[in-house]
Amino acid sequence: MACDPGLSQRLEEMLAERAGFQARKMFGGIGWLLHGNMCVGIYRSWLIVRVGEHTARRLFEETHVKPMDITGKPMKGWAMISDEELAEDRQLQHYVDLAIEFVTSLPPKNP
Repeated sequence: MACDPGLSQRLEEMLAERAGFQARKMFGGIGWLLHGNMCVGIYRSWLIVRVGEHTARRLFEETHVKPMDITGKPMKGWAMISDEELAEDRQLQHYVDLAIEFVTSLPPKNP
C-alpha cells in the first residue's frame, strides 16, 4: 500500500515554505528531511514523527499514537499518529511542530 496521497499533499503544502526540508521516498512511503535529518514522514495512512524518546513516551499515552514499528523492531524516539487524529490541519501542525522542535536540536547532516 502506498502512502496516503491526501496526507502527503497536506504535509507538502505545510512544509513548502520552510527552509531546509527535502522530500525523499523511503520505507515504502515518503519522508521529509530537515537539514539532512529525518523529521516527518508518511507510512500508509500513518504520520511518522521524530520527536525524541521523552516526547515519544508522552505521546504514546494518546489514543491514536503508537511507537514507530514498520519492521518488527520499534524505533526509539519516533511515533506514528493515526490519520483519525489528523483530520484538521491544526492537529497535523501540532505533531509536525513537535518533530521540527526535536530535529532542529540535532546537528545538520549532509543529505
